[in-house]
Amino acid sequence: MPNSKDVKVVDAELYFLPVHTRMPLKFGAETVKYVTCARCKITVEGQAGKSAVGWGETPLSVTWVWPSSLAYEERHESLKAFCRTLTREWPKFDVSGHPIEIGRDFIVDELARLQSAHNESHAASEPMPWLASLVCFSLFDIATHDAYGNLHDCDIYSTYNRDWMNRSLEHFLEPALNSNHDFRDQYPCDFLTSSPPHHLPAWHLVGGTDPISPEELTGNEPEDEYPVLLEDWIRTDKLNCLKVKLRGNDATWDYDRLVKTGQLAINNDVDWLTTDFNCMVTNPDYVNEMLDRLCLEHPRIYGMILYVEQPFPHDLDANRIDVHSVSARKPLFLDESAHDWQHIRLGRQLGWTGVALKTCKTQTGAILSACWAKAHGMTLMVQDLTNPMLAQIPHVRLAAHVGTIMGVETNAMQFYPAVSKPESAIHPGLYQRRNGQIDLSTISGSGFGYRVGEISRELPDAES
Repeated sequence: MPNSKDVKVVDAELYFLPVHTRMPLKFGAETVKYVTCARCKITVEGQAGKSAVGWGETPLSVTWVWPSSLAYEERHESLKAFCRTLTREWPKFDVSGHPIEIGRDFIVDELARLQSAHNESHAASEPMPWLASLVCFSLFDIATHDAYGNLHDCDIYSTYNRDWMNRSLEHFLEPALNSNHDFRDQYPCDFLTSSPPHHLPAWHLVGGTDPISPEELTGNEPEDEYPVLLEDWIRTDKLNCLKVKLRGNDATWDYDRLVKTGQLAINNDVDWLTTDFNCMVTNPDYVNEMLDRLCLEHPRIYGMILYVEQPFPHDLDANRIDVHSVSARKPLFLDESAHDWQHIRLGRQLGWTGVALKTCKTQTGAILSACWAKAHGMTLMVQDLTNPMLAQIPHVRLAAHVGTIMGVETNAMQFYPAVSKPESAIHPGLYQRRNGQIDLSTISGSGFGYRVGEISRELPDAES
């Protein structure tokens, strides 16, 4: 029998919001100066014919989802075109249920077909990757979760349980072969924090082109109200957590960058570091030798490294690298490779010990991945995609509810702070970091608690 709480998606509208960075942001071998934030409005209809709308937003981070030698704009336009396709196709998906059920069924049954058709119809010299497909779909999935909560006038996180869902986790997840865990009669609420915090430690991104010291200034830095040098950021926001972007293919540069950042962190009473090699490493020895040298020459900096993030290539299936030697030194977190719980299961077999979740891979996927990882003793983090505007809210709420190793990465205020001013008028603590934290206390109401009706933002014309 249909659940009285079930919904169906009946309409979708898409908006593109261009965003330019105040400082260049380096991803792997590329440097980003502008992105498009894709935003959608979804309408769902309940069993009694009542309808409600919800909102979702994700930056189309071309260089992160699709590392390639193809021109940036070619990939950028391909992602936008796929978003337009999803705007037409998402309301046609004739499945009713809870958003986790609808989203998961669409990912399993439809998304790969649509991606294949897109790649055939767009004459790019290489196909759009699966990660890019997930990012394009994520805004529609997020908006459906929001609309569901709005229809039922409740916080979406209060619905991830047996009272609202038709299927338990055993219908979505399978345990590892060597595990005695099973997901029978379990729901996401069994793996989420019952009392999520209102404040989270904030991680600052030390980008590959960010100036750490005055001699690194080029004279092209912006002259605005925001800091430029790392030390000024630390003092202004009272930061305590720094994520250091490395190259992954230049050991000398990486080591020197890590030491220089670490020494500045010590001088400014910063406690924690992470390292992000941007998927550029192909041999564990590269990471191991750097960590071992750091342990011998700078033991305090070595001790400050809380975890190591995704040194190795995106495609875990094609690059089955045994990483036990790395995770024996530091916790090792999947990020770009953690598309879903099946990839996390493979990663665990290869030696990965943690998972960096992202709402840009869908809210549905993030929740299911968190459940699988926690059931198998893996540690969690929630990483940023430089989320501004509405995209920030599901991002930080995920971190508050899954229970991370340490707070949440949040860096939109570094690279395009002005773009979120309408949202920050309602949620000031989400778009600035004070005392090294962000403040979630203004989030309230149904769905994700955006309070969209109070936000004075003019949108462009909807895409056709």
